[in-house]
Amino acid sequence: MEDSHAPETEGLRFRPATRDVFDDVVEMLGPKRRPDAQACWCLTYRLGTREAATLDAHDRRERVFDLCGRTPAPGVLAYAGAEVVGWAGVAPRSEVADLRDETVFPRIDDIEPWSIFCLRTRAGHRRQGIGRQLIDGAVEFARAHGGEVIEAYPLDTAEKVDAIHTYPGLRSMFEEAGFDKVADTRSRVGGVPRIVMRRWPG
Repeated sequence: MEDSHAPETEGLRFRPATRDVFDDVVEMLGPKRRPDAQACWCLTYRLGTREAATLDAHDRRERVFDLCGRTPAPGVLAYAGAEVVGWAGVAPRSEVADLRDETVFPRIDDIEPWSIFCLRTRAGHRRQGIGRQLIDGAVEFARAHGGEVIEAYPLDTAEKVDAIHTYPGLRSMFEEAGFDKVADTRSRVGGVPRIVMRRWPG
């Protein structure tokens, strides 16, 4: 990463999503046609579905701007040259509201893991392995901020999935990045079950 906390990997450069690159955060997370249109902004899991639903487009943008002013930043951006091409939402699990429901996402033990809960690749750059590289960038970012055990909650399928449903990532991507399955979940995205995977120190 440019000014700390993330690596350069296979031609991609990673950096935290801070306010000085907020335009790039908007490019990855904001609405694409009208600035007043609704978009997730990677807040639904972080805040919880109920709270996120109360925010209009302006509120969501302002909430993400606020998060980008905090340490640690709310995620990692990937760059190919000067162009932003990817985003990974990553935070301590306790800060991700939707992961607190242990009946859906079981807690494995008393360890406080960091969680990778959203991966996005910019349109026009998909199917180039960027999502897989984003995992490495997110892991290094988490470890630079004290995270030892890293969790993810990918789709447990080898079948083709509509791009709109792939934000949790796929099991195969995380296996390639050194993660192991540790539990099933009660969560489904696009009808596909999700699992809990972990990457341990070392």
